[in-house]
Amino acid sequence: MLNLLLWLLFGAAAGGIAGWILKDKRGLLGDILVGIVGSFLAGWAGSGFHDFTTTELSWTGFFTSILGAVVFIAILNFLKRR
Repeated sequence: MLNLLLWLLFGAAAGGIAGWILKDKRGLLGDILVGIVGSFLAGWAGSGFHDFTTTELSWTGFFTSILGAVVFIAILNFLKRR
């Protein structure tokens, strides 16, 4: 249970920072979802689109999650404009 809470906080922080970078306002739940999806996509891309395994929390993983969340927000904004 503690692991799940840590991952939610990790996702919320990554999504919040990504939203701040892109000046995007999604709220706390939106930040959590964007951060989790961004973390997943960045980890999956980092594995060469082969592996869905998770590892322990790390600064590298955190920055990768932020990058993934930024890309995910950019994709969402692009699709919203279409």
